[in-house]
Amino acid sequence: MKSMEIIVNAPTPVISMKPVVLPAPGRGEDLQVRVSAPAAGHELPIILFSHGFGWSLDGYAPLVDYWAAHGFAVIQPTHLDSRTLNLPPDDPRTPLIWRHRVEDLKRILDELDRIEASVPGLSGRLDRSRIAAAGHSWGGQTASMLLGARVLDPDGGEGEDMSDSRVKAGVLLATPGRGGADLTPFAAERFPFMNPSFAHMTTPALVVAGDRDQSRLSVRGPDWFADPYRLSPGGNGKSLLTLFGAEHSLGGIPGYTVAETTDESPERVALIQRLAWAYLRSTLYPEDSSWAEARNALAEEPNPLGRVECD
Repeated sequence: MKSMEIIVNAPTPVISMKPVVLPAPGRGEDLQVRVSAPAAGHELPIILFSHGFGWSLDGYAPLVDYWAAHGFAVIQPTHLDSRTLNLPPDDPRTPLIWRHRVEDLKRILDELDRIEASVPGLSGRLDRSRIAAAGHSWGGQTASMLLGARVLDPDGGEGEDMSDSRVKAGVLLATPGRGGADLTPFAAERFPFMNPSFAHMTTPALVVAGDRDQSRLSVRGPDWFADPYRLSPGGNGKSLLTLFGAEHSLGGIPGYTVAETTDESPERVALIQRLAWAYLRSTLYPEDSSWAEARNALAEEPNPLGRVECD
């Protein structure tokens, strides 16, 4: 698909600063974040981006660079599971890293004043009424909890509501699906928190799944990654983008030259960049028609890279 068929605004120069350090009592490590934003402009909408397992604030440049160049302020934390921190498996924080991850995103929202003051030229330029949460893989589960998803208790109870009303939209990229019997024995033993319920995930979200993303964590096929769309309440502005031929890296979103990318496709990454941008624009600005136009462009493509479903 030619990228020009989905119309976006013109790119602008970007400022990016790391690390911005946020005090985090009780976490064991202060929270480090990267902030990327347009060099000019005001009332910038915000994207919180949660990385996949082992990554850090240095990942996902293909998405972050694009979204920042096209009008968003993107804030990326380094979660405790990052390889840059190298926590040992027996660290007492390890069983609750999933919870620390959600708290990291909430801490960012609580500390926007500090973040603005720490980045030269950013003060007074963030629009705190237009905030989205995005994430890839485990980061998608992290972001989904701000949208209303929950981690089920061991006895099957609904689990704690960790949603945040400040977050108005989400982009969930290759996000794990239902747990329980759908997990492999390895996943059930190592990652008991991978037992989500999407029954209360009512915040609008774009769910992105690859139709060749076969996870060793699930006994199901690639449709497992569509669960956040299929199993959440309808009528709330959710959409599912299924990418043809895409595996877990969705064409290469973790980085420009990343060895773990098994399905390298600059065209697929470009499609995600633009469709996610259009979805967030129209969700955060209801008068904006970018999402409808982008869906139409994809539907009219004779050899599309994916398809979109809407609730």
